[in-house]
Amino acid sequence: MSENSAASGQHVQSLARGLNVIRAFDADHVSMTLSEVSRRTGLTRATARRFLLTLADLGYMRTDGRKFELTAQVLNLGYSYLSGQTFPQLAQPLLEDLSRTVLESTSASILDGQEIVYVARIHTRRLMRAGIAVGTRFPAYATSMGRVLLAGLPDADLERYLSHVRPEPLTERTITAVPALREQIRRVRQAGWAVVDQELEAGLRSVAVPVRGPGGDVIAAINTSMQATLGAAGSTLDEAVAAVLPHLQQTSAKITAALVAGS
Repeated sequence: MSENSAASGQHVQSLARGLNVIRAFDADHVSMTLSEVSRRTGLTRATARRFLLTLADLGYMRTDGRKFELTAQVLNLGYSYLSGQTFPQLAQPLLEDLSRTVLESTSASILDGQEIVYVARIHTRRLMRAGIAVGTRFPAYATSMGRVLLAGLPDADLERYLSHVRPEPLTERTITAVPALREQIRRVRQAGWAVVDQELEAGLRSVAVPVRGPGGDVIAAINTSMQATLGAAGSTLDEAVAAVLPHLQQTSAKITAALVAGS
């Protein structure tokens, strides 16, 4: 509570307590008894009961008579905020959380023609000779996010891309043969994620997953990038994927949930 609101008498204590009751429920406390809610909020049992029953009457809570849990209607409380946010605004704080978890740089991009465009970026250290920032472009064929985005295209659009692309050898590892690129994209479609090891720049490795919109279509991709030999995610390719992929997938799901809630 701010000093100004308290001094002016504008602070509504009952509203604050009601919000505290809602915030008491989380992933580790999905369902709680009255006594548990009372302990977590510091409210008396009688007060906690009034708030819980009021929330139940309003549809934000359900109860079997003993335990209470939130309903999906609480998502409506954030609708106004979410509906006004763009994809980068929604993704940025989640990418920050991801970066803190995996201790590596994270990014989000969209497909624009034959290139990916970075729309969000969290960097822990400079990995490439050329700096990456929002607006940076790279050829889709040589990046993990690019292959995820290409894999999400309808077949006709993908074939149109493959018929026009002319892959250049950016490093000695870059896939430049279109049939081999097509096969890589097919594998990404099957797996649901992509890994690119030193094809964009020597020493740079990245893992990416798609982000789906409310309709289920791939609208963007997120990745984490690391040094190929010194990254915290492990020294081998398999170790790198195992270390970051589950966290990438969780972050993608959170972004999609936020997009759905705000649609």
